[in-house]
Amino acid sequence: MGSLHVLVPLLCLMSTALGKTTVDDGMHVEMKGTIGVIADNNSRNGKEEIVAVKMAMEDFYHYSNQSFGLQIRDSHADPLQAALAARDLIDTQKVEAIIGPETWKETTLVADICSQNMTPVLSLADATPNWSTLKWPYLVQISPNQFKQMKAVAAILHSFEWYNVNIIYDDTDSSSTRMFSHLYRDLNVAGVHISHVLAIPPLSSSALSQELENLRDGHCRVFVVNLSLPLAINLFKTAKELGMMEKGYVWIVTDPLTSLVHSLNSSIISSMQGIVGIKSYFPEIGLQYEDFYPKFRKRFSSENPHELNNEPGIFAARAYDAAWTLALSMIQTNNKKDQTLLDKILLNNFTGLSGKIHFSDQKLDPSDTFQIINVMGKDCKEIGFWTNGLGFSNIIGQNAAFNSSMKELGQVLWPGRPWGTPRGWIKALDKPLRIGVPVLATLKQFINVIQDQTENTTTFQGFTIDLFRATMELLPYHLPYKFYPFNDTYDNLVKQVYLKNFDAVIDVTIISYRYQYAEFTQPYTDPGVVMVVPLKSQVDHRAWLFMKPFTKTMWVLILAMVIYNGFILWMLERRHSPEITGSMLNQTGTMAWLALTPLIKLDGDKLHSNLSKMVMVVWLFVALIITQTYTANLASMLTAERLEPTIDNIDQLRNSNIRVGYGSGSFLKHYVNEVLHFHPENMRNYGELEEYAEALRRKEIGAAFLEVPAAKIFLAKYCREFIQAGPSYKIGGFAFAFPRGSPFIPDVNKALLDLVETGKVRELENKMLALEECEDTGVNGKTASLSPNSFWVLFIFTAGTSTFSLLVYIFRINYANSEEKTIWKLTTMIIQQCNHAKRRMSRKVSDVAESPTTSSTTHATPTQV
Repeated sequence: MGSLHVLVPLLCLMSTALGKTTVDDGMHVEMKGTIGVIADNNSRNGKEEIVAVKMAMEDFYHYSNQSFGLQIRDSHADPLQAALAARDLIDTQKVEAIIGPETWKETTLVADICSQNMTPVLSLADATPNWSTLKWPYLVQISPNQFKQMKAVAAILHSFEWYNVNIIYDDTDSSSTRMFSHLYRDLNVAGVHISHVLAIPPLSSSALSQELENLRDGHCRVFVVNLSLPLAINLFKTAKELGMMEKGYVWIVTDPLTSLVHSLNSSIISSMQGIVGIKSYFPEIGLQYEDFYPKFRKRFSSENPHELNNEPGIFAARAYDAAWTLALSMIQTNNKKDQTLLDKILLNNFTGLSGKIHFSDQKLDPSDTFQIINVMGKDCKEIGFWTNGLGFSNIIGQNAAFNSSMKELGQVLWPGRPWGTPRGWIKALDKPLRIGVPVLATLKQFINVIQDQTENTTTFQGFTIDLFRATMELLPYHLPYKFYPFNDTYDNLVKQVYLKNFDAVIDVTIISYRYQYAEFTQPYTDPGVVMVVPLKSQVDHRAWLFMKPFTKTMWVLILAMVIYNGFILWMLERRHSPEITGSMLNQTGTMAWLALTPLIKLDGDKLHSNLSKMVMVVWLFVALIITQTYTANLASMLTAERLEPTIDNIDQLRNSNIRVGYGSGSFLKHYVNEVLHFHPENMRNYGELEEYAEALRRKEIGAAFLEVPAAKIFLAKYCREFIQAGPSYKIGGFAFAFPRGSPFIPDVNKALLDLVETGKVRELENKMLALEECEDTGVNGKTASLSPNSFWVLFIFTAGTSTFSLLVYIFRINYANSEEKTIWKLTTMIIQQCNHAKRRMSRKVSDVAESPTTSSTTHATPTQV
């Protein structure tokens, strides 16, 4: 069968060369079956389908020498007429299968009749639901599903950064409603918000004008249109009258309208200048199309002389392929009335005029490639292509280069003939934006609303106010605004945007549940919630501070070295120093003295052995380093306060059942309770930052949970008392809130990024924090003068040692032996006699001073002897 299909283009050419035309009446051949066609003879697509089916039957005859009867019925675009036509074709004309109709409403009735009579129907409707083939087993969709063109619409909107759009669709056709549901989903994925939706029934011009005027009065200037041709013609005619086809507007249209633009006259085209369309693509190249194109133009002009344009479109190509599909299937089966014909239809696999003919679940495989057209002048211009999963390209084929943005396809002519890209929205400058400002802001450094009741004035100050003003100045257009105070919670403040009481609000935290009321810009502060706790000294027991410079291991090592060196010195000096000899206690004391001396002073003159001196020099060097290191480390501990958090982590808080604080009027109550799992009884709310500090000092709470911006200000003001502990819990951050889908958000986000990248945001933040001087509360300020508290153990040790030595000495004096007592008495008498002799000597000196002459003579005489 595959080789049979390859011959189709060649045989078509042969038929042209032989001059063969029709097989309806001129050829006396046996009919292999009858095919029914239901189409709207008054519509352009219906006319194209009728001509294409006739041509397909003729070409198939020349290809296979097989002839089929063709019965065509006019539905007049009426579902009931289509159903009656199907009944007549099946019951009277005994057709084997039916092609058509074009709309889903007609298809439902025809498919029901055909399924009851086990007659396959090849539907040309392009929006068949998934459940349709289950309900009507003989329904086959020969027109590919067009839902993917909605992804192309979303890609175009995303390319030009139009994030706000109005939707206009046909309310008379359920297939258009299904198109809208797919469009809604794809726009959400692309981040595009739908401002307004207009469903057009068969309204009068006045009603349509009123609806369009309402859209014109809105901000959004981007419109996506999915309408039938008659409704679309009326829409654009009315839009032009209302001035909605001028500069600043954007119109994007979809199939089936775009596939019929080539058939419109100049007056209708003039009302559609500048629109961009997504059009079903079929390759207008190859031998088969080159044969089809001139024959179709000639025959179409012959049968429809009043039509100004005789170019074939996608509807002609699909009808031609549908007829070929039926003909190929019918010649391969003998019994045309059983299930076999349906099976043969679904087994077809060839390339026709409209593209690949292959069925899955009784539906033609969906289209992945669409043309992008732009209406300008008297016709439409092909801009490029969009392929699902690949993007935009200028050509189709292996050499195609794809891009995610339509801007790469080249220049587009928009309504009003501007070459620049329309903004897509407009703001009335006579109505300034109403900006809601929270009066109950916890951080006055961010928002400070000063209301003067006497002069009836309100002043707005703070970091957020300055940042918002700087952001507005960077917008590429002038956007007037006015601040309004709001005296309620932050949640209610965000709701005011949804209620349209404010056009935007500032200084609010980005939280997921608030997205149902507003849309946020990117955060302008660091996001997160942190835990702030008091500081404490790392030294818990100051009485033993003198032990802290060395570890226990170090102290044990020093003691061991003292004992070892003392033993070595004792061994080396015991033969040279008589004071070392004596009792064991006396020798042990001398040994300890020799070892400890280097730690106190240099006293090596009492050593006699050179080996002892060598040992003492080395030990003295080590002792010098040890003592200096000890002194430096102890001095550092006493003069530089070492602080640490009182609580290290959140688990310690929960396990200890300690109370915590959070900001009143904020989302933190819910977060601390539901996310951090603190019991409500252990939670306390506070307003001002000073209240947090006092509560922490009085130990009413053990920790406070603050957003990062608040924590920065709090720690800048109380840097000597409190510290951040534990991790930062990532949540939103502060941002501006606008209505969902607001066209201002992209420009505001860009302006905020510019402020961040240029350092303006950091400059404003540093300016704010510089005003917060760290308060000296005396808790952890200057190092206090040293008191006996740090040394009482040492004082007790030395005093106790001295007292103990005194008591031992007194005991030995009172209970010593008699010899020692005699020596003591003798020593006392000698001291007394020495004192008497000193006094007598003093008197003699006085007498000599009174008689100097005698003394001199007496002194000279012995000298001469």
